[in-house]
Amino acid sequence: MHKNILIPTDYSRNAFNAIVYTFELFKNIDCTFYIFHSYFLQHSARGNFLFPEPEPSEYDAAARHSAEKMIFLKNKVNLLADNPRHTIYYDHKFGSFIDLIEEKVKKNDIDLIVMGTRGVTNDGEVAYGRNSVNIMENIRDCAVLAIPSNISYRNINEIVFPTNFKSHYIESEMKTFVKIAKQGNSPIRILHIGKETNLTERQKNNRSQLENHFKDLEFTYHWIDSGGVKEELLTFIDERESGMIAFVNRKHWFFGSAFTNPLVKSLGVHSKVPILALHDSRT
Repeated sequence: MHKNILIPTDYSRNAFNAIVYTFELFKNIDCTFYIFHSYFLQHSARGNFLFPEPEPSEYDAAARHSAEKMIFLKNKVNLLADNPRHTIYYDHKFGSFIDLIEEKVKKNDIDLIVMGTRGVTNDGEVAYGRNSVNIMENIRDCAVLAIPSNISYRNINEIVFPTNFKSHYIESEMKTFVKIAKQGNSPIRILHIGKETNLTERQKNNRSQLENHFKDLEFTYHWIDSGGVKEELLTFIDERESGMIAFVNRKHWFFGSAFTNPLVKSLGVHSKVPILALHDSRT
């Protein structure tokens, strides 16, 4: 199955690391990669009375600067892009980051967005960069894979999938998830949050649907008490040295209500585990 993958870049080291990781992760899959940069003049928003409208020369200067950076990045990527199964396109454009990403997702029929967890600022005290959070919260048409800046690719020994079985799964995104697991022969560890005996009929149906998605994969069930989710999930991952986390990001759930909690901070700042954010079909 061919995959269309969008890799936003801010020309940072973290963004380049995400490119390298992605090429290796999908080395055995036919892919078209779209490496994309958006640039924006902070005072260019119309109706902003605090700043005058930028001169055409300012737009031209920003465009030239972005083009120069993209040429440098392209030359750097070409040194490692020797996979005949991969096709790479490069683009940069002026405008709002989220608006342009949404445009690229629809125009190029994107299956997956991959990006670093932090960008140019690389603030060690910030769990996720603003762009990473915005994409995971606002781009609902495809899965998002966030790559920590301090990791290199290694075979994914297992993928942890925390769930309370209350989500409805998007078929196309689950196929991307399964594809990642299959190519690395990575078993799925379904980590149920809550008590096994207290499932509603809806939860049981969702569990059956999930098992159907994973029918060609090895998977096992594990349970953690809902009272200590953050700590127990982190302990589970650390003790097993799990290679990836995948979860269904119900809108404004993971990053909205939990953005400042220890789980997200730990995963974003200290973790060496990539995070695959899927979406609930009802949001």
